[in-house]
This record gives sequence, C-alpha cells and structure tokens, in this order.
Amino acid sequence: MSPVDRAGLRQRIDKALTEFLAGQRVRLAAVDDALGPVAEAIEAFVLGGGKRLRPAFAYWGFRGAGGLDGDQVLTALASLEFVQASALIHDDLMDRSDTRRGEPAVHRRFATRHREAGWGGDPDGFGDAAAILLGDLCLVWSDELLHSAGLDLWSLARARPVFDEMRTEVTVGQYLDVLTQVTGDTSVERASKVARYKSAKYTVERPMLLGAALADAPEDVRTAYSAYGLPLGEAFQLRDDVLGVFGDPALTGKPAGDDLREGKRTYLVAAAVEATDDAGRELLLGRLGDPELDEHGVARLREVISRSGALARTEQRIVTLTDAALAALTAVDLDTEARQALVDLAIAATRRSD
Repeated sequence: MSPVDRAGLRQRIDKALTEFLAGQRVRLAAVDDALGPVAEAIEAFVLGGGKRLRPAFAYWGFRGAGGLDGDQVLTALASLEFVQASALIHDDLMDRSDTRRGEPAVHRRFATRHREAGWGGDPDGFGDAAAILLGDLCLVWSDELLHSAGLDLWSLARARPVFDEMRTEVTVGQYLDVLTQVTGDTSVERASKVARYKSAKYTVERPMLLGAALADAPEDVRTAYSAYGLPLGEAFQLRDDVLGVFGDPALTGKPAGDDLREGKRTYLVAAAVEATDDAGRELLLGRLGDPELDEHGVARLREVISRSGALARTEQRIVTLTDAALAALTAVDLDTEARQALVDLAIAATRRSD
C-alpha cells in the first residue's frame, strides 16, 4: 500500500477537496455564469491529479507528535493542495509549459478557449491573465480552507505562522528560480538554494511543521522534523530535476527534456557545467533554454550530463540526503505507525518515476 493511501488518507483528502470545491462552484455561479469555466478548470487541476504528498507529510507529522486523527485536521491539511496548485499554475505560465500531468497547462487551456470562442484580442495574453488569476484564487482558497476546517482557535493560532512562512518561502523561491535563469548563474550553490526555497521546504519541512503545530509538538519533535524535512525535500527536488531531463513523458506528463528547453539551472545542470569539458560546457550552455530543442538536441545534452558524471553525482546526493532524513527520525520518540509512514514516504518521494 502506498504511504499516501494509509489510513485512507488520499480518499479523505480528495473528499475534503471535492466538497470544498463544490461549494466554491456554487459561490462563483452566484456571481456570474461566465465563472463556470474557472470553477471547472480549478476542479480539473486539483482533483485530476497530484500525489497528495504534502498533506501526507503534514498528517503523519501530526500523528507522529501524538495528534489524534479527525476529519477536521484532514480538511485543514487539504489546504496544502491549493498552495501546490497555485505554485504549479504560475510555474507553468512562467516556464511557458504546454502541459501538466498530460493535460494542457492552465494558460494554454484558456488561450484555446479564447480562440475557439472567437473573442477579440490576443488569445495567449488572455490565457496568461487567466492563469495568473486562477493561481491567485487557489492561494486565496488555501487560506479559506484552512480557516473553515473547524479547528479550534488555539490550533489555528499555532498553525498560522508556519502556513504563512511556507507560502512566503515558495514565492520567493520561485522568484530566485526566474532570476537564476536570466542571470545565467550555473553554480551548484545557487541551484541548491533555489531548490531549497522553491520546492524542498514547502514539500516536506513546512508541512511536517504544520502538522507538529496542530499537535502542539514539543521542540525536540519540531527539531527532528526539520532535520528530516530539509534534506528529504531537497532529495525530492533532485529527483524532480532528474525526471525533468531523463523522465519518461508517459509517466511524467511532460515532454522529454522539458527542463532543458525551459533553461532550468538545476543542481543536475550545475553539476554538469562544473564537471564537463569545454566542448560539453559550450554545447550545454549554448542549447540550454532553447525552446526549439528537438529530440536529437535533448539526447545530445543528456549525453553531456551523463558523461560528465553529473547524473551519477545527483543520484548519489539523493541517497545521501535521504539517509540523513531517515536518521533524523531515530533521534526522537514518535508514534510507531507514524514513524513507519514517514520512512515509507521518504522512499516513495525519492524513488518515484513521475
């Protein structure tokens, strides 16, 4: 059984999201019938896919600290899926990605709607504007779902600072990612910082600390959760980086080598730039960020990355970081079931193929 399915977690999270979105659909319809496609697009994006890893880390962090299971807690933790949706919708727009999970990215979806309706103006501009607004709406709804879940005021007061810090970190991390692409910084240090703030902290550490806050966990538990969450979150992002270059499109839902076309200065790419020869460096930096990069071009850049040893170095770093995360769980007294779930989640997050 997947660790995300243990305790019926995935089904319960999906139920909370479905019920919340049904209410929001009615709310938008009361404003204007034209908002129907907005509700449909967010429902399709949030309910149509996603690993539910962030609520899972938060839930088992909560349980590990002695928190008692309950639907109100699950509903509150489902709010993390709206933070994720917001980040992905905006990320796809900034990267000019065509697809997400095998379906058109939100900005492409609304640009197509514009073209099919024969509306005036620029279809792509309309799609971009729609994606910005839908991403913002998801972020607003993350706040609303957290506050409407039925938690007591003391629990919300403990959770609020963690939730706020997480959303600030992922936003500034996104900016650093965009900045790194335009400045051409290919250092391993910069790539690691971008990965830490754009993805690692809000994927594992902050959800864990959110669960700890809801359970009113003691300091030693919170410390152990950070020691587990930070390296594991980075390992998760490194796996994402590998899949962005070497992944199977049938599993990732994105074209092969998409990160190369988008010019992502990931740890994998930075390690290759650092280790390859002059010819390899010239080829990699010359084609990185080329939207016209075809399958042959992708294959050549993959060869440079592999031959430089960067792929092997990244895979070894994933192992090292995961081992450090798992070691942190042995340093604190946790609920036995939760500890095992967190071990299983670590393995699932770093050995995935999608």
